[in-house]
Amino acid sequence: MKLNVITLDGAKSSNDVDLNDDVFGIEPRADILHRVVTWQLEKRRAPASATRERSEVSRTGKKFGRQKGGGTARHGDRRAPIFIGGGKAHGQRARLFGHSLNKKIRTLGLKMALSAKAKGGAITVLDNLDVKDGKTRVLVDHLAKLNLGKALFIDGEAMNLSFAKASANLAGVDVLPAIGANVYDILRADSLVLTRAAVEQLEARFNG
Repeated sequence: MKLNVITLDGAKSSNDVDLNDDVFGIEPRADILHRVVTWQLEKRRAPASATRERSEVSRTGKKFGRQKGGGTARHGDRRAPIFIGGGKAHGQRARLFGHSLNKKIRTLGLKMALSAKAKGGAITVLDNLDVKDGKTRVLVDHLAKLNLGKALFIDGEAMNLSFAKASANLAGVDVLPAIGANVYDILRADSLVLTRAAVEQLEARFNG
């Protein structure tokens, strides 16, 4: 698949880019994409830290005081929740939400997400993401010319600092390095914008 490469201000660049069909031209499958997105969102959930209950506290199990005659309540050992250092009564327990997913499925899901955007004509390739002086107003004008609203911008090995600075306060505009490309962010964006360096990095990632 061959696409025109344009600059951020909407002008046509010198050379076109040829997208690899093994990465951008496969048929998307909803079940694969659903599995990867579910796995990705579950991995984001942070489990609660577990507290130690009475049976898990390391304290003596010796009976504390006599059963009768002390003038105080009856106690079995120092692990009881009413004592300092004792176990937590009804404490929160660790819950694990994530599940494993085969690396081949994760890789296939990312290819399918990229292919889905390419098939829908929602991919734009830019020469670079340089924004003059990192000004938000300048970037807003560029995005208006490109007719981009909710868009995900993927750069090369590292994010363009001027673009990251200019887009920091813009709702619906996200930027990632190529290594951070993921199925969830790609699918939730209306448009996917890749730099020439991002295309090279993504293709090398899958073909390497």
